[in-house]
Amino acid sequence: MSSPEPNVRAARNGAAGPVVAVTGAAGGVGGVGALLTARLAASPETGQVIALDERRGETDGAVWHTLDVRDPELARRLRPDGEPADVVVHLALDLDLESDAAARTAYNVRGTQTVLTAAAAAGVRRVVLCTSAMVYGALQDNDVPLAEDAELRATAEATGVGDLLEIERLAERAPRAHPGLEVTVVRPAVLVGGTDTALTRYFESPRLLVVAGSRPCWQFCHVEDLVSALEYAALGKVSGELVVACDGWLEQEEVEELSGIRRMELPSAVALGAASRLHRLGLTPSPAGDLAYTMYPWVVSGSRLHDAGWRPLWTNEEVLAELLDEVAGRHTVAGRRLGRKDAATTLGAAGATVALVGTAALVRRARRRRGR
Repeated sequence: MSSPEPNVRAARNGAAGPVVAVTGAAGGVGGVGALLTARLAASPETGQVIALDERRGETDGAVWHTLDVRDPELARRLRPDGEPADVVVHLALDLDLESDAAARTAYNVRGTQTVLTAAAAAGVRRVVLCTSAMVYGALQDNDVPLAEDAELRATAEATGVGDLLEIERLAERAPRAHPGLEVTVVRPAVLVGGTDTALTRYFESPRLLVVAGSRPCWQFCHVEDLVSALEYAALGKVSGELVVACDGWLEQEEVEELSGIRRMELPSAVALGAASRLHRLGLTPSPAGDLAYTMYPWVVSGSRLHDAGWRPLWTNEEVLAELLDEVAGRHTVAGRRLGRKDAATTLGAAGATVALVGTAALVRRARRRRGR
């Protein structure tokens, strides 16, 4: 069902700002959709907000429509009073670690295709997409920091990154396929603030895994800063390909000092091999490719947003402190979150090495269950 369609351009006391449609408006990536919808609805710079999701959210100052983002009906909802919305911010993505990979990809890629096609059909001038700085790839020879226009060298081996790379390709092709449509891509660093990812779960282990010979660098992005950057993009204050992150980055030694969590260093072959085995057996949601993002640098300069006058409100140190508060009391082994009973038995038995794998007990247990 959909709410009535008032003349949205007149609905905000004659406000002349842009009409912004938000997909994933009741939730979105890390709850960012709900936060952005509320922020835009309260902004004097916004003409009106069209909120699109499979359920109705809590923001009262928006025009709500409940539908699947893949529904062709989307194009009509982007013309609420016979005139197209000015911009669509697409945040209806599934990046859940526990989601079925094939279903997740089908939703993310088909949803983005539908949004771009519907926006063009409706006459929308600009679409804002949100991916991740992970698309640059975590490689040993990366510059520190990378330029925003650096080549995207990630592979599809890490959780959800294949979907994000395909979204990036759709963004690149869209202006050619739909002349007159402008696409802005926003790429946050490690997102923190009510999120659950392979990278936030890294800090739920009793030891911080460090692969021998690697040089990790950590750059965070608080969801509040992502929301403000998306608002900048929605209002047309900045465009193109943008990175959203705290200023600078933290070296691994700084992270260990600030967190008080000691490291556990393992050879690359041991770490990658164990992670691969656990994922193959279905014991952990994280493929071995996720480890690369804890091994090699992928920090990026956010110069384009800075040039437009945007500044992050959070520092890397502050975001790390909030992340540590969020994960306190949780226990994770190789990306698999353990219950209290599992944590007490497995962590106690395996000692320090369990921070990576807990492998011996877990693999033996899996093989016994499968009759191997």
